[in-house]
Amino acid sequence: MPASPLNRREFVKKSAVTGAAVAAGSAVAAGPAEAAEHHPAPKPPKAPKTWSFSILGTTDLHSHVFNWDYYKDAAYSDTKGNTVGVAKVATLIKQQRAAKGEDHVLLVDAGDIIQGTSLGYYFARVDPITGTNGKKGPKHPMAVAMNLMRYDAAALGNHEFNYGIDTLRKFESQCDFPLLGANALDAKTLRPAFQPYTVKHIRVPGAPDIKVGIMGLTNPGIALWDKDNVNGKMVFPGLVEQAKKYVPRLRALGCDVVFLTDHSGLDGSSSWGDALPYVENASNLVAEQVPGIDAILVGHTHVEVSSYTVKNEETGEDVLLSEPYCWGYRLSVFDFEMELEHGRWKVVSKTAQTLNPAAVDEDAEIKKHLEADHELVVKYVNTAVGTCTEDLSAAEACWKDVPVMDFIHEVQMESVKAGLSTADAALPLISVAAPFSRTADIPAGNVTIKDIAGLYIYDNTLYGKKLTGAQLRDYLEYAAKYYHQVPAGTAVDTATLTNANSFWDYMYDTAAGVDYEIDIAAAEGSRIKNLTYNGAAIADDQVFVVAVNNYRANGGSGYPHIAAAETAFSTPDQIRDMMIAYVIAKGALDPADFAAANWKLTQAGTPVFG
Repeated sequence: MPASPLNRREFVKKSAVTGAAVAAGSAVAAGPAEAAEHHPAPKPPKAPKTWSFSILGTTDLHSHVFNWDYYKDAAYSDTKGNTVGVAKVATLIKQQRAAKGEDHVLLVDAGDIIQGTSLGYYFARVDPITGTNGKKGPKHPMAVAMNLMRYDAAALGNHEFNYGIDTLRKFESQCDFPLLGANALDAKTLRPAFQPYTVKHIRVPGAPDIKVGIMGLTNPGIALWDKDNVNGKMVFPGLVEQAKKYVPRLRALGCDVVFLTDHSGLDGSSSWGDALPYVENASNLVAEQVPGIDAILVGHTHVEVSSYTVKNEETGEDVLLSEPYCWGYRLSVFDFEMELEHGRWKVVSKTAQTLNPAAVDEDAEIKKHLEADHELVVKYVNTAVGTCTEDLSAAEACWKDVPVMDFIHEVQMESVKAGLSTADAALPLISVAAPFSRTADIPAGNVTIKDIAGLYIYDNTLYGKKLTGAQLRDYLEYAAKYYHQVPAGTAVDTATLTNANSFWDYMYDTAAGVDYEIDIAAAEGSRIKNLTYNGAAIADDQVFVVAVNNYRANGGSGYPHIAAAETAFSTPDQIRDMMIAYVIAKGALDPADFAAANWKLTQAGTPVFG
């Protein structure tokens, strides 16, 4: 005889389980043994009127399997005591299943799975899952881990497209769960290129199944950020538009609960200006404008939002949202209390919270299956490619022109220069690049792959775009909004100087090849002073070739002019690989070959840092 379901108080209490040991087995007790044959048959169980279940959620795992920092070659650590990796999250998930019952728990992800660490790069480019020279490739460690964890579904993230559609399709084929993308459409047919949704059944003994519709939505920005990989192949309409199409379909299929997994933040913002007609971070708008949604797992913005409620403007019903940070820092837990009414289940209450896996051990099963892959990557990133004559740190790169950034500029300009036509080679060449990591450091002595990968953490490719002098000034003015205004005569505190306007480090480009000052005492839009090339003021109609990464060249972060600018050069080769090749070719990395202090911060003409 099946046991009675957990009551709501017991069930929600189980969600608070984190690092404490949990008894093995199901939380639903087994019924008593059958009596002897001469006893009458037991009465059939009374159909339950209430039932509880949970949906667990991760997002932006970015190929973190273990609690390891490949750039530092050490266990991950930060000032907040966070840990990373699905191996730890898997332990929390097992605890949740043990506490609540295996059949009471679903597991979902909100995207950005296969890119982000040296492990992700290794299995996309070094020993690719797509195979090489006709040989079958390995299984992606993230597919292995997530299959072991028994995911029910995952949304596509924008970084799923970084390595091209073939790599993504191979990863998809290795997963035991669907990759969902209701707004990832075939460019020619405008039909879904990936499964839009899946329907899961929660079994309830003696009562109808609870049908849970799970729909995935990805980010429209893929059309910009990975234009080279998707242009002419796929299109990405807005989240609200596609949710309005598919949520009613899920309800028509008899779903008692509709759950969305969105690779899209919840503040309604966009980083691309008017480059696309859709909103980047639209989960709150989906909740507000599309009736029939119960809850949304949110991703993309790398923040922790334990529980957030949005009222649907049509029905007045509350939609529950949660975002579990990134990298496996947290696990979202959505708890649903259901009630059977006239033969149909309805949601009578729902709550959300995030759990921290820092105190639990890594899952032994994932360690058993993936430690060998991990060791392969550790060996790879510790491969020496050359030497460096002095320590090159990025610690001050966000407010000073430092040599380690000039290393990136030098590689970009040399690579673009080698591929220009004769006519374009006669134009002045400059470079723009962002300080991706303040903790990056290339040490004096041996330089390894991890040192360069720690400086250039993204899988960007390289473009050469043409901008006029006037457009270049606009571009640099746009970058300068990164700084908070600090009046002349006021002390500058670097702890509060940057990231104005939610303009993050990866969005802030500095330039090499031109000289300029950024007056942080001036108002936004009039901060660029003394912009010169080879000592002469830049004319508005002067034409430059600008070495720039593909993310920015295609409109990422909303910089003016660059996306529409004429292309003088492009390559599918990654900038990180070019940097590695540069060090190998030189043998020794010497800032004397490339360092040039060509920009500085000022306050009304007075240098901020001497």
